[in-house]
Amino acid sequence: QPQLVESGGGLVQSGGSLRLSCVGSGYAFEYYTIGWFRQAPGKERQWIGAIDDNDKSTYSESMKGRFTISRDNYEKTAYLQMDNLKPEDTGVYYCARNDYRFYGRGDADPKKYDTWGQGTQVTVST
Repeated sequence: QPQLVESGGGLVQSGGSLRLSCVGSGYAFEYYTIGWFRQAPGKERQWIGAIDDNDKSTYSESMKGRFTISRDNYEKTAYLQMDNLKPEDTGVYYCARNDYRFYGRGDADPKKYDTWGQGTQVTVST
């Protein structure tokens, strides 16, 4: 069965950086788009961006400039590099595998993803 496991979250001061990792197993990792999402308490899941099987990354316009997504298919790992973090970035961060039926469309919609990691907490202090 396909599985995704996030790691790398923690407590960081405002202006700091973190790199999150997402390790896939149980499927052909290199053939699927991976999305990154976050969820703050009391709010809906928010799309950060995604990276497809051709290493093309797309991002939410609200995230432009501070977050960078990459992948290493040999390591079966996707990454989310986060720079200049702000308190409003606090939340649980998830990676997810895009359902192949929606390839090329719907990357920003959580309902278009069929496998999710457990999430990793990111807390940004002032």
